[in-house]
Amino acid sequence: MLVHIFCSVDSHFFLEKLQHDFPNEPLTGFFYDPNIHPYSEYQLRLLDVKRSCKKLGIPLIEGAYDYDMWLTLVRGLESEPEKGARCEVCFDRRFEVSAQKALELGEKKITTTLLVSPLKSQEQLKRVGEAFYTKNGVEFIAVDYRSGGGSQDQARVTKEEKLYRQDYCGCLYGLTMQRAQQKVLPDELFSPIDGRLLPASIEERIALYTKRMALEDTHTPYELIKQKFLNYRLFHALLRHQKTLLPLHVLPYSTLARKQTKGSIEKEIQGLYYLNRDEAVFMTLQHYNTLMNCNYSTVMELIYHPPQFDEEVALRHRLTTPYDLSPIIVVDSIPQGTLELSLDALCYEDSRTLLRA
Repeated sequence: MLVHIFCSVDSHFFLEKLQHDFPNEPLTGFFYDPNIHPYSEYQLRLLDVKRSCKKLGIPLIEGAYDYDMWLTLVRGLESEPEKGARCEVCFDRRFEVSAQKALELGEKKITTTLLVSPLKSQEQLKRVGEAFYTKNGVEFIAVDYRSGGGSQDQARVTKEEKLYRQDYCGCLYGLTMQRAQQKVLPDELFSPIDGRLLPASIEERIALYTKRMALEDTHTPYELIKQKFLNYRLFHALLRHQKTLLPLHVLPYSTLARKQTKGSIEKEIQGLYYLNRDEAVFMTLQHYNTLMNCNYSTVMELIYHPPQFDEEVALRHRLTTPYDLSPIIVVDSIPQGTLELSLDALCYEDSRTLLRA
């Protein structure tokens, strides 16, 4: 039987049940989910599915990430709600490709872990699956592992197996609608130009779960700990001097209440230059290099190849108090005269997973 897999939270419990209920039916996992966005989230879910299938002794095949095709198929359905017409088109595509893979492998049965997802309609899945049985001759096995306490059992397995538990279905449109309803920042869509790991980002989670798998390979004990913390995202920052844009590097947790300010440097204390408005602080790249033990030649170089986020947070704490949100800006040199600073950034409550070994 070919089992279409969406994520480890659904698949681990689902595959365990299939192994019990179909003991004479060899299972093959098929991870085909071009709807998952961004691609880093796709990589993270695949990583955890690989771990899950390895633990269960089930071979896994990865399908193509043909995201452009998926976008074409759901065009015009971007505003459809969860379990609506867009989901049905999405199921159609994944079932079609899964059926083709089953035929290619000589399998006569397919099923999908989406059947156990509380975000998906089982009736909708069964209807699509039966249509493909008629068309392709590949039988769709529509098991119901959600009822009779199945969802609670699934939650237990998820916790016991320390599975990665995503908090949105997967596609771009579902994510943006869900975050809008929650009135929270869709920070999954942020991709910093410097490429460094941001707190609670998908990339940070990939690094964490990769390390977790390495620890398991060496039988090293570990724990996953949830942490509530104050997160930070920078949207954009501009600095003008005499109508000329100057390169600038912004330290984490720098904010401006009105997002813009204008003023001039009024004093210097131990290498820090204070603007006469909105508590903004400037330092030269030379001073930054001294404090960070770095040797950047220009601020542009610093912008694209900065130290790790936590290292700059530590620098901020050395310069001021842990709760100070004043802008701290690095420039090549301190300009004389009027400066115009535009800074759009957000501090917000968030949670993250930490690994303790």
